[in-house]
Amino acid sequence: VDLCGHATLASAHFLFSSGLLNCNSVLFHTRSGVLTALKIDGFKEGQSSGRKTDRFAIELDFPQVSLFDCDSSDIPLLSNSLKGLALHSVKKTTYNDLFIELASGEQVESLQPQFEEIRKCSSRGVLVTGIAPKKSGFDFYSRFFCPKLGINEDPVCGSAHCALGPYWATKLGKSHLVAYQ
Repeated sequence: VDLCGHATLASAHFLFSSGLLNCNSVLFHTRSGVLTALKIDGFKEGQSSGRKTDRFAIELDFPQVSLFDCDSSDIPLLSNSLKGLALHSVKKTTYNDLFIELASGEQVESLQPQFEEIRKCSSRGVLVTGIAPKKSGFDFYSRFFCPKLGINEDPVCGSAHCALGPYWATKLGKSHLVAYQ
């Protein structure tokens, strides 16, 4: 895997909280490039004992992933794997994932994919997204399926958001997005 957000976050947390670093940033050299983790100090949270502890957040800077036209031979397999839903847009990411926009976030949320059909696609995985309902508090919904790697559905996929963020920022004309996966 070229990028694993959870492993990056866990590694940064360990390095910052163990005292092994005497700084507030760390660079991870990965197959997807350099990933930066920045320690954000100043979070205070009370504990049940009444003591106050210093807390921190970690800000991760991930690369932007571009989208390209995909091989049209995957379209029939996608239609089968997504139970015939209309595919609003189909692209491919630089991570070799199929990127599919459906008509709505509701379709994304209720989707019951056929994992055996997804496994037949030439891509590594399938990323499905749709615009969020107006009063949901979100900008878009997404789900990521990767049965070829033994993960039918990844519940929180950081690398998927490297493509989702730029796509929806351009489409919605926004620089700050709130996503639901």
